[in-house]
Amino acid sequence: MGLRGLSYLKRQCEPISKVTNLPQAAANCPESLQFNMELRREPTPAMDVRMVRRLGRFGLGVAAGFGGYALFSLRALRDGFQTRRLSRRVIRAVFEQGVLCLPVILIVGLFTGLVLGLQGYHTLVRFGSSGLLGALVALSLLRELGPVLAALMLVGQAGSSLAAELGIQRNSEQIAALETMGISSPGYLVAPRLLASALVFPAQTALFVVVGLWGGSLSGSALLGVEPGVYWSSVERAVELRDVKDGLVKAVVFGVLTMSLCAYQGFHADRLPGLSGTRAVSVATTLAVVQSSILILAADYIITSFLV
Repeated sequence: MGLRGLSYLKRQCEPISKVTNLPQAAANCPESLQFNMELRREPTPAMDVRMVRRLGRFGLGVAAGFGGYALFSLRALRDGFQTRRLSRRVIRAVFEQGVLCLPVILIVGLFTGLVLGLQGYHTLVRFGSSGLLGALVALSLLRELGPVLAALMLVGQAGSSLAAELGIQRNSEQIAALETMGISSPGYLVAPRLLASALVFPAQTALFVVVGLWGGSLSGSALLGVEPGVYWSSVERAVELRDVKDGLVKAVVFGVLTMSLCAYQGFHADRLPGLSGTRAVSVATTLAVVQSSILILAADYIITSFLV
């Protein structure tokens, strides 16, 4: 307590002539007066040093995580071409990411087109531009919603499956067995998934967009009265080759980034602090899906800023 606070206590609580012990005077004051006399602790140099140390440790941890992820992905791609029967494992990965994920792509693409057609019609009809519904649905799907939503759906199914599979293989020491035999486990287990993602994500995105366009036509023409010819002619006039190319570029980038991140989390499930066994696998799978979803949105913004 400073000298100014003690002087205030002297004036408010007891006559100055009778006060000999200022801390005792503060203790005898009413609670309403003691409210203003709370001690204010100023940050000490030791507290500042601890805060800076924690921030530095966090920043170094983030940098180390990004560096480990980048080195892991590059090592997987480098070693993948040196393994035997790579094409067979790529075909299997295409089946996992393509055929098995086909139902969710079709369902989500259809309902996305239906919602876009419904919302777009009620927005455009206010300005007397309902004939542009096809252009609205097509450009929205090609430029943004198609690549992003398709990637999110594939991460939710194929990415989580990949992270869980690698986590279980790490937990059961299958990865250690491959390393013991002199086989690069990232190249053998991860590289086929990365190569397949560069093929499957654009194909699934194209299918998502086609189904979405048909859903928009169904919503606009069959339910809201827009002429089918007007809808499809608007799509034809609005879509350019650049729009298709930009959407496919996003799909390739999303596929490689997200599959490599899911593989990295599952591959290093044993590094999670304080976790082991099935608990580590479940946490690694959750982290893979969450971080991949955030990475998709962040990469979408960065790519769009360069392509616009």
